[in-house]
Amino acid sequence: MIEKTLKQITFRSMVRPDDIEIARNILISSGFFYEIEIPVALELVQDGLENGTHSDYHFLFAEVEGRTVSYSCFGHIAGTEGSFDLYWIVTHNDFRGQGIGKILLEETHRVIREMGGRILIAETSTLEKYAPTRHFYLSSGYLKEAQIDDFYKIGDGKVSFVKRFLV
Repeated sequence: MIEKTLKQITFRSMVRPDDIEIARNILISSGFFYEIEIPVALELVQDGLENGTHSDYHFLFAEVEGRTVSYSCFGHIAGTEGSFDLYWIVTHNDFRGQGIGKILLEETHRVIREMGGRILIAETSTLEKYAPTRHFYLSSGYLKEAQIDDFYKIGDGKVSFVKRFLV
């Protein structure tokens, strides 16, 4: 079943009007984001919709059998040469554990390299619930390069992971 699903993944970068609601559903289903974070993520989708290729935010949407089930949002860090932030990568809970996120991340890496990227920074929480997220980055070749305790709130720190691309 997993192989069948993985063979049917298609990607698109164009933001469509229905992506705002789709992103909301994916984010909520994951159970990984604070209620105050979801509007921030949706603002980025809205910016991508309104500004298209002129947006500072780039998207990849992963679709399985025509259904958008995962997406990444990334962008160049102003004032740097080839450094990018991975703002969001999330897969709908119904599709987690099938390798879709890993394939989406690899495609995101490919696109960033094509854009001249040499470094990609991903950040996540230190809470135990985010242990699978931290493992996801480490198993994808990222290095843990920083940790700030109590960043999000007392007891909830931020971990920064870095992926370097060969140039």
